[in-house]
Amino acid sequence: MKIGLIGVGNIGFHFANRLIAAGYELCIYDKSPKALERLSNSGATICSSAKDLASEVETVLLCLPMPQIVADVAADVAQGSKIKVLVDLSTTGPSVTKQVAAMLEQKKIPMIGSPVSGGIVAAEKGTLAVMASGPKEIFENIKPILSALGKNIFYLGADPTLGQTVKIINNTLYATSMIASCEALVYGVKAGLDAKTMLDVINVSSGRSFATLERIPQCVLDRSFPVRFTTELLHKDVKMCIDEAEKLGVPMQVNPAARQFLAFALSQGDGDKDNVFPIHHIEEWAGVQFGEKPI
Repeated sequence: MKIGLIGVGNIGFHFANRLIAAGYELCIYDKSPKALERLSNSGATICSSAKDLASEVETVLLCLPMPQIVADVAADVAQGSKIKVLVDLSTTGPSVTKQVAAMLEQKKIPMIGSPVSGGIVAAEKGTLAVMASGPKEIFENIKPILSALGKNIFYLGADPTLGQTVKIINNTLYATSMIASCEALVYGVKAGLDAKTMLDVINVSSGRSFATLERIPQCVLDRSFPVRFTTELLHKDVKMCIDEAEKLGVPMQVNPAARQFLAFALSQGDGDKDNVFPIHHIEEWAGVQFGEKPI
């Protein structure tokens, strides 16, 4: 089966490799020559534009960083002569997804909103959670493609915005628990606790979370801070969640504090750094460091 993928950056690169390994004939496009160069020997066909790609394949996948980029690229894709289905793997949010779906409907192109969660490591291993929504028949047809990318495939309903809604809820919960964990762990170090032992205790107790189980042990404890999901992108998702909740009249009192801290981190130049990197600010304020190397 011949399919297309637009966006082969940090996560899209792994999507491309997994789809090729699964036996799909893959066409790819990205505005970044460097991103395309990494896949030059993969066997994928490089297209010259989004429209060109959508004139080569019936199923087009998007893996893009920002909602407006998704909207712009989807408009280009809709001009393709062969496309029959658009699958958005990006975190686009419900409002823009609704606009894109309406635009595609005028072209009689069904859309599956299918954001993913798990980060770069899970993308490489194919163990992502996939949150799909849209026409059920279309979902069933493309499920084998999604299964090449993720381990846990969820169908959330016919409305293509539902997957996006649960994705921004998930990312907001992660952000809030991550920042709260960073504050508490820095306090523990200043009080005299060993960083690793403290994590070991928390991770078999009721305070554990994805942040304490995976992100902080993998990225902060050894002070490596590999970029797996940037501060800028996490801030975007939290802001989107709070804005969408406000539209529906749902009050949020706690999550905006996470957004405010991430906004501060952006103002300090942390946008392109991993989202756990802003623990540095808490450490500076406290005068201690969490992890292996002393200040």
